[in-house]
Amino acid sequence: MPLDLSRPTALLGALRRRVLRRRRLLAAGLAAVAVGSGLAATAERPPPSVPVVVAARDLPAGEVLGSDDLATVAFAPGSTPSRQVDSPGEAAGRVLAAALPRGAPLTEVALVGPAMTGSRTELRALPVRLPDAGAVGLLRVGDEIDVVATDPQSGTTRTVARAAVVLAIPAADAATGPAGLPGRLVVLGVGEAEDEPLAGAGTRAVLTFSWSRR
Repeated sequence: MPLDLSRPTALLGALRRRVLRRRRLLAAGLAAVAVGSGLAATAERPPPSVPVVVAARDLPAGEVLGSDDLATVAFAPGSTPSRQVDSPGEAAGRVLAAALPRGAPLTEVALVGPAMTGSRTELRALPVRLPDAGAVGLLRVGDEIDVVATDPQSGTTRTVARAAVVLAIPAADAATGPAGLPGRLVVLGVGEAEDEPLAGAGTRAVLTFSWSRR
């Protein structure tokens, strides 16, 4: 409808009504854009997370890990364990030093290897075959034992490791170990001065143990 330019008051009123109508439309449009942008930003920005390798099921001590034993889940930044394993493939074929419940993160300390001594930097991890498999079955990870070596020729005995920490008890071998050796393997944490004497005694003497007195 054309404006009547001969009537200034009518002209101003009509212009004002048109501006108000367009202002409302513009405000509604801007509000819709703001809401859409907010929703898009929320959808495009998931909470930050860090992938962590965990046990896919309850895993016993001594388990040789396979790809089906592990899974990767998202942890919040700052909640991840130290010395964690980077990927399931990195742990495949390695042996658990202690039982790991389903959902628990897998760390280097939980695997048989040099890192399993954890914060006990004064200890070295040493695999030792004890001839009495039944006695080894009485041990638990974390026990402290004194290892005694008996010379089969002279019958003399000596203590070759004191307060050695049981770090891992791998799954029971077959009835006999490599080259027909009887017994069962354990991993002990020992001091540097006891490392070589204990390793040497394991090849020349019969090893037994007793629980250390605290």
